[in-house]
Amino acid sequence: MMIADVKLLVGVVATAGLLAGCGGDKDLRPAFDGVPFRTNAKVVDKKVTRALFEAEVWNIAASPLGAREAVRFAGTTYCIENYGTSKIEWSIDLDDPEVPLPQSGGNALVQGTCET
Repeated sequence: MMIADVKLLVGVVATAGLLAGCGGDKDLRPAFDGVPFRTNAKVVDKKVTRALFEAEVWNIAASPLGAREAVRFAGTTYCIENYGTSKIEWSIDLDDPEVPLPQSGGNALVQGTCET
């Protein structure tokens, strides 16, 4: 074996070892209030406007407070990726814990509009 081949082999083995130490998707989920939430944000109707989106957060019962922040995170990520801004007009007041999150089957579904 040549030295370059040995270095490549060592690099591949080291990378494989690092990846083997990683957990599943749950480790990559953002944690809010100590709970790793699964989140998603997608456009409501791209034929009308991409600015209007719906943020979904799964299993909000695990932490209602954390779920609010997970909704905010999903929406902010969507707007930054699509418009380069984190300014959002939400359909509800996420800062008021007394305002219930709209739900569907244990998941929060909140609409927002990216402000450009």
